[in-house]
Amino acid sequence: MPWIILLLCSLFLAPVQAAVSPAAAAAATTTTSTASADSAPAAEPTLEEKKAAYAALANVLENEQSRTELIDQLRKVAATPDAEPVPAITPVEEAQEETTVLENVTALGREYGGELASRFAQLYRNISTASHKPFNQQTFFNAFTHFAMLAGAVFVFYWVLRAGAIPLYRKMGEWGRKKNKARSSWLHLPAMIVAAFVIDLLLLSLALTVGQVLIDVMNAGSRTIARQQGLFLNAFALIEFFKAILRLIFCPRVPSLRPFPVSDASARYWNTRLSGLSSLIGYGLLVAVPIISNQVNVQIGALANVVIMLSITVWALYLIFHNKAHIQHNLIALADRSMAFFSLFIRAFALIWHWLACAYFIVLFFFSLFDPGNSLKFMMAASLRSLAIISVAAFFSGLLSRWIAKTITLSPQLQRNYPELQKRVNGWLSMSLKLARILTVCVAIMLLLNAWGLFDFWQWLTNGAGEKTVDILIRVSLILFFSAVGWTLLASLIESRLASDIHGRPLPSARTRTLLTLFRNALAVIISTITVMIVLSEIGVNIAPLLAGAGALGLAISFGSQTLVKDIITGVFIQFENGMNTGDLVTIGPLTGTVERMSIRSVGVRQDTGAYHIIPWSSITTFANFMRGIGSFVANYEVDRREDETKANQALRDAVEELMTREDIRILVIGEPNFAGIVGLTNTSFTLRVTFTTQPLKQWTVRFALDAMVKKHFDLADIRPPVQTVQVMQPGAEATQMNAAAGGALPPANPTV
Repeated sequence: MPWIILLLCSLFLAPVQAAVSPAAAAAATTTTSTASADSAPAAEPTLEEKKAAYAALANVLENEQSRTELIDQLRKVAATPDAEPVPAITPVEEAQEETTVLENVTALGREYGGELASRFAQLYRNISTASHKPFNQQTFFNAFTHFAMLAGAVFVFYWVLRAGAIPLYRKMGEWGRKKNKARSSWLHLPAMIVAAFVIDLLLLSLALTVGQVLIDVMNAGSRTIARQQGLFLNAFALIEFFKAILRLIFCPRVPSLRPFPVSDASARYWNTRLSGLSSLIGYGLLVAVPIISNQVNVQIGALANVVIMLSITVWALYLIFHNKAHIQHNLIALADRSMAFFSLFIRAFALIWHWLACAYFIVLFFFSLFDPGNSLKFMMAASLRSLAIISVAAFFSGLLSRWIAKTITLSPQLQRNYPELQKRVNGWLSMSLKLARILTVCVAIMLLLNAWGLFDFWQWLTNGAGEKTVDILIRVSLILFFSAVGWTLLASLIESRLASDIHGRPLPSARTRTLLTLFRNALAVIISTITVMIVLSEIGVNIAPLLAGAGALGLAISFGSQTLVKDIITGVFIQFENGMNTGDLVTIGPLTGTVERMSIRSVGVRQDTGAYHIIPWSSITTFANFMRGIGSFVANYEVDRREDETKANQALRDAVEELMTREDIRILVIGEPNFAGIVGLTNTSFTLRVTFTTQPLKQWTVRFALDAMVKKHFDLADIRPPVQTVQVMQPGAEATQMNAAAGGALPPANPTV
């Protein structure tokens, strides 16, 4: 993995000093000589300075661009009048040749590879040829005796303190578990876990205080012995603090205080091995290596450092790959029990945790080789900061995830007046909390990089780029907030008019629903477009080309969609004029049917045959609506010409009067029927007419009932309908003879009515 090697190299390599170009050196020499010429004669340059100047001049003259700039400056100096100051000749920068990506990678690898080789060469020199003082056996064993006495006393005292606190820890855990059974008392167990960790730190502080007192008593008046004992006490504080964190996580001796669901065997396994690793690393690097280098030999100390860290690295890699599958299985099981947001990160971590752990110990190995004194402190400090950052980020992300799952419930009055407001507010809050959770993860990642020295977060935050980024984020957040508030208010007002009668209000007409839906969609497009444009301008995008492109695109679309635009505009005006609504019976051209759907582009009409027609608004020039105000019909009844006109009229009036006595028919009729008398006369019949005004779409109901009633009364009054008569003309004798001569019968004569 090349990126890991590059990361490791970047961690421990020292900064490379910048090289000065020959042209810059020559320019600096020229400027210095010119400045000192007025005061004192310039000193004779050395041979090396002359060679560097010649090489710089050759480089300038070799490049066409730099040569042209130098000639222009010389001509400008030559053309300067005597009264004006002579302009100084500025250094001509050498033109940098463009390099390929492969050349850059090769140069970078060569640079870091050379630094790595030099580090190993320095390590080899420390082991093989470093100067050292002769070994004094008596001094060494005297110091070792006092050191061992102090270490034993501190270890025993600290072990006694911790052993005496075990019963207290057990009582705290049992009490916390007992209280935790009630859902309202969930805080007691975490409080007991934190209190046990604080007590552990207090015991460690007490042991350190006693150790410091013992150093003053047991140093035998030797500064060397006191310094070695101080090294032990510092390492003891650092290592035991790390072990206290391990006990907080695994708690092998008091399972009731264990914060995570880990078995007793696994807790003891990992606590023992990680404690052993930390002890070997800490006491080996911070105590053993400095004492061996000071008391025995520098070479032996450097070699002991290599052996200790190599052993620790091999052991750690063995533990990692030996438990890889088991830990991965447990992490996946934990992801299955976690929230969806955390499950994604846990599953990703389960796939790469062993590589991260390997990289951690490999980096520690190289750090300890090149900087034994500070490597462990840096790694442990970075690890603790990383744990703290991850814990805080996980806490806030968990809070945000719980808030996302919750919803805001508005009052029944608001829900009745604005039926979609609660859903929309919860949607905006959920989206905002999700963005805050993503921002938390991004900040946590940058802080983790800062903890490991890969990224200076605080300098970036207070520098130009960081300040600009934060300023842009704040302004974009405000823009999105006000856009969301404006859209929510306007859409809620529109949707309050679209509320159905389920909330106790009458259902709005199809015309109103169509127009309000059109306005809502138009507002959505306008607000979204304006918001996107403002946000793009805030983040530094030049929106002028976008506006020009949008104008050209809109012009092209307008030419290509003239019919669509015509449909929309025509539909809007028809809706404004309240021409038709859903459920109306209309006649559009040759089609007569019921309006079932209206959109901003077309209207859907269902015929009585069941056929469904979609008619664009632009194709409607005229239409008839049978649902506007009233309905009416004209009933004509033909009577035989030989019938009495007075008798026929009376029979018709009797039929209408009996019809009007029916309640189900009378409520459908508006006003009184209008009798027109005889309105038509032929050689066989005359026509009587009566006119009715009814409620919309009820004219056929009244007409069918009237026809039945008229037939009844006409039959009772013996009023006959007109009868068709047929007169058959017989052929004459001449025709008969001609037909016989022709050998066929004549066709029948055409009947006359």
